[in-house]
Amino acid sequence: MEVIKMKVKDNMVFLRSFMKNPKHIGSIIPSSRFLAKKMVKQAPWSEVKAIAELGSGTGAITRHISNHVTDSMKVLMFEMNDKMRTSLEHEFPQYSSYKNAENLAECMKQQHIEQLDCIFSGLPFFNFESELRKTLVDQIVQALKPGGLFIAFQYSLQMKKILSEHFIIETIPFVPLNIPPAFVYVCRKKKT
Repeated sequence: MEVIKMKVKDNMVFLRSFMKNPKHIGSIIPSSRFLAKKMVKQAPWSEVKAIAELGSGTGAITRHISNHVTDSMKVLMFEMNDKMRTSLEHEFPQYSSYKNAENLAECMKQQHIEQLDCIFSGLPFFNFESELRKTLVDQIVQALKPGGLFIAFQYSLQMKKILSEHFIIETIPFVPLNIPPAFVYVCRKKKT
């Protein structure tokens, strides 16, 4: 019963946030457990020391990530929506929480993290202006270690060209059991 109450509350927060700012909230409801599981299973958890989640929302994916996090791992969460971020900070006080993923590299310095092993993203990249999209991709590339993974869901294949300039796209599984259905980009940073 408690899980159902939390899910309804998360759905209402998401819907209200979408109505206020549809460009920054990519959907009317949080990601499904099917999408979260598909994303999280892509990471090589035994090798992970530091990760970030961009666009953590109400924590739909964060909860699945937390099942794999050990005490020695560093986790950074980024969420622009103040209400969602406050809720995340309450639910996951052990993780570092930030507002703006445009400052990813600076936030890593604050936490004494040189490079991330993996970045998960729920950011709706194609809703953003091209300059913001470029800044975010640059921050992601800078933050990841060579060979690190960028795992992002999108509702279209529009990001394929941009991401292929910086990453080796290993796979893009389709998750039909999500509203709306989504693609999961599994991208590996090129080793230079």
